[in-house]
Amino acid sequence: MHQISNWPGMSPEKTHAHEKNAGASSTQEKLAQTGTSASPEAQDIETIKVIESLKARDREVRAHEQAHISASGGLATGGASFTYQQGPDGKRYAIGGEVNIDTSPVPGDPRATLRKAETIRRAALAPANPSGQDYKVASKAAQMATKAQMDLIKLQQATQSETASEEKPSLKIDVTA
Repeated sequence: MHQISNWPGMSPEKTHAHEKNAGASSTQEKLAQTGTSASPEAQDIETIKVIESLKARDREVRAHEQAHISASGGLATGGASFTYQQGPDGKRYAIGGEVNIDTSPVPGDPRATLRKAETIRRAALAPANPSGQDYKVASKAAQMATKAQMDLIKLQQATQSETASEEKPSLKIDVTA
């Protein structure tokens, strides 16, 4: 989950919301359902399944967020923050996370803004399984890149116009003769 900040004209938003439990809650529901009627051995097996599911989710979330950080090219404004769920063993397991990314354009420099937008897009899509929010951020980064490309073209056209007018020979006619 990347907290997106400083999108032009937009309030901060998250790049993805890994708030899903990826099967952990359904297993916990089974555990709760088997609470008093199941044998102690069955409860132990269910507890182990819940813990293994939470461990797997924790690894997946941490790898996902690390992929964002690694691809951020220094645009991450801190480490990942996580949402936790306590397992039946009393330990906390990450079930969601987010990373803050600076998404503001580079004022007065469309070329730098274009490079930054490309980095943001790569960071958003870096994990093996990008979330819906990751795709939204990548889309906004693509829009930022398009605007920067248009600004760059305008800047190049303005520079070419100035150069062309400086190179144009002026005709002077002496009418005082």
